[in-house]
Amino acid sequence: MSISASSDDDRGQWGSKLGFIMAAAGSAVGLGNIWRFPYVTGENGGAAFVLVYLVCVFLIGVPLLYVELALGRASGRNPVGAFQKTKPGTPFMFTGILCLMACFFVLTYYGVIAGWTISFAWSQITQTPLVFSEYIAKPGTVLPVFAGFIALTIWIVSAGVEKGIEKWSKILMPVLFVMMLVIIGRSLTLEGASKGISYYLNPDFSKIDGKVVLMALGQAFFSLSVGWGLMITYGSYMPKSQNIVSNGLWVASADTLVAILAGFMVFPAVFAFGMDPGAGPGLTFVTLPKVFAQMTAGWVFGAIFFCLLSVAAVTSSISMLEVPVSYFVDDKPKARKKAAIMVGIFAFLIGIPSAMANGGSEFFSNMELMGKTGFLDIMDQVFGTLCLIVISLSLSIYVGWIWKTEPAVKEISEGCPWFTQPMVAGISPAQIWAFFVKYICPVVISLVLVNALGLFDKESPEPAPKPKTEQAVPTQTSPEDNASSPSQ
Repeated sequence: MSISASSDDDRGQWGSKLGFIMAAAGSAVGLGNIWRFPYVTGENGGAAFVLVYLVCVFLIGVPLLYVELALGRASGRNPVGAFQKTKPGTPFMFTGILCLMACFFVLTYYGVIAGWTISFAWSQITQTPLVFSEYIAKPGTVLPVFAGFIALTIWIVSAGVEKGIEKWSKILMPVLFVMMLVIIGRSLTLEGASKGISYYLNPDFSKIDGKVVLMALGQAFFSLSVGWGLMITYGSYMPKSQNIVSNGLWVASADTLVAILAGFMVFPAVFAFGMDPGAGPGLTFVTLPKVFAQMTAGWVFGAIFFCLLSVAAVTSSISMLEVPVSYFVDDKPKARKKAAIMVGIFAFLIGIPSAMANGGSEFFSNMELMGKTGFLDIMDQVFGTLCLIVISLSLSIYVGWIWKTEPAVKEISEGCPWFTQPMVAGISPAQIWAFFVKYICPVVISLVLVNALGLFDKESPEPAPKPKTEQAVPTQTSPEDNASSPSQ
């Protein structure tokens, strides 16, 4: 398949460093940070988990982030074109195809979950309580909101890189942070909030074991949106003058900050009202509405919270749609708007079974595969976890051993001359990064893959089945409530 040139208007480029950082951070910041991070922290002992997570982000997540950005900018192409251009004729082009598939298929059910957040925001505004298990079992209420969310995503992406994605990321990301600060301010001033703060900030290192480390690795792994091809695509829009190292650190820091702030939103309020911090996926849609109901003017803060989740969902969904759209813009004679509409409509149609998989259809709700029950959970396991791990493993091997780290280092050093300069003990940051990409990342990702496949738990007793209301709640970019998920 040849790579044909497309017009600059169709392909586009970031208009500023801030625009890239906002868009890339928005891609990484999603439901997984604000929804999943607090409940996984609660399930794994609080502050000790947070410390392990932070170490994993900057030792594993950031090097992988640089891998994708360097590959994207060096090629100036979408994930498929990136492999074709940097090393033609290798079977690793299939990794690029997996990137397209992962983004597309995750979008098909991610939009369903995003629709839930919109409905719960409206329920708070109108002060009409929703029973989560009943609401998600009604396709007639879930499907229209799902359709509206996909339509919004199509509208933003079809406007282009600078006028659509960058413009709206610059608006939505500050709004997201402001709303978080409002909720945190209210949460910290509740009577009894100090117990939640203590739980979140005082680590109990006895809680740290192999399982907790793997969960923290998984959370860090998925949190930064590595393994999707998102950062390959976004890197391809980055001018040579921009600094990949500092840009990547800004993205990682913003993404991590959102996750940490999410804990300050949730734990003080949960402890103040005597709720269970380890309530699992239901913490957001079941427990927190009860918390808001007990607050003075709680519906206001509930509305802000679920609007916050909706904003986070949009900033991620536009990047998921952009990856397959960029493929058509690069390699096919299609205009951006037509490609966005076409891919978006297909995503909605394929997402219908996921919208019906929580009680709306007996067939889609009860189907089983790979130890998961329900169409949505199966899609989440296949494309939201296993596919992403395989992609990241393939990327680290490709850049470390096939394309080699030398051209990647050369790409990263453009705009960042000090990256190749010797520093401590005559070792440069580039040498450290190359070592991690070639040796550390493949080993760690392989461990995450083994954990995802449940091989570490093969001899463990089968866990008790969860209620359906918990099984049907995956996260941003991975099956974050799945028992075998590396990021649970």
